Amino acid sequence: MIENSYELYQLLEKQDLLQNKPPMWWPSYGSFEVIVGAILTQNSQWTRVEVSLQNLRSDNALDLQSLGDIELERLQELIKPSGLFKSKANYLKTLASSIVNSFGTFEEFCREVDREWLLAQKGIGPESADSILCYACKKDFMVVDTYTGRLLNAFGYEFESYTDLQEWCSKELILHFKKEELPKVYALFHGMIVEFVKANSKGKKVNIEVLKQGSTI
Repeated sequence: MIENSYELYQLLEKQDLLQNKPPMWWPSYGSFEVIVGAILTQNSQWTRVEVSLQNLRSDNALDLQSLGDIELERLQELIKPSGLFKSKANYLKTLASSIVNSFGTFEEFCREVDREWLLAQKGIGPESADSILCYACKKDFMVVDTYTGRLLNAFGYEFESYTDLQEWCSKELILHFKKEELPKVYALFHGMIVEFVKANSKGKKVNIEVLKQGSTI
């Protein structure tokens, strides 16, 4: 069994999993588009989200002001490929209005928003909130998801909650990296986990033999 998250980070880094990926893994890192993608990807595949994002981009509706102004029915049509388009359109419209009302601009939102504010917004749970904080706001929040749980389960770990899994993933990294490095470290760590599990899974079973070969276990 791997001993901690830093060991896992090092093992994944050796696999060169993010080659030919965007520099910070999530496309359009640091932009409002990340917020939209974080909501659209709920219960959906990223390939379908990309179609919705391109629809919004082509309609010039992929910024805070435009998303707030667009008619609800038109937004539903544009994001339909992502599924659950009626509820997601409502979430996006409401969130855009809340950001403008509370922060004024996307830039101010990124500077001032906290996790509690995001979790208070309809349609945003822990994973979406952390994705926004990590990939849109460039803050030091570790995103964990089903891929993370499946990988660690393969190493024999079990976690009772999202918070427990997140704490395990971040605890040791905090000791090995400077605080200013953590936003990048967390972004890449999550990306490497997702890419590894996608490439080394059959059903829900993750093949970790290639990582074991490079570890001390």
